[in-house]
Amino acid sequence: MRAEAVPRIRRGVRCSYDQIRSAHVVLFPEGVLVLNETAASVVALCDGVRSVGDIALALAGEYDGVEASDVASLVDRLVERRVVDVDG
Repeated sequence: MRAEAVPRIRRGVRCSYDQIRSAHVVLFPEGVLVLNETAASVVALCDGVRSVGDIALALAGEYDGVEASDVASLVDRLVERRVVDVDG
């Protein structure tokens, strides 16, 4: 995944907080993903405006050790699971 790629949540995908699991989840037609706090922050920033590089920079101010390659890897996995689409 290139740093210039711009991810966005796919149509039909919903993000929410599951009170029972006490965790952020992504609901999509094929299933449910339970996210840790950092992954939930990445998904929240997949708005179709910010690039992968922009997301990594934004999160580096919030979390220690955020690497652009880690964000790119997560976005790749989300694309594979059909949770996000990527432009560029």
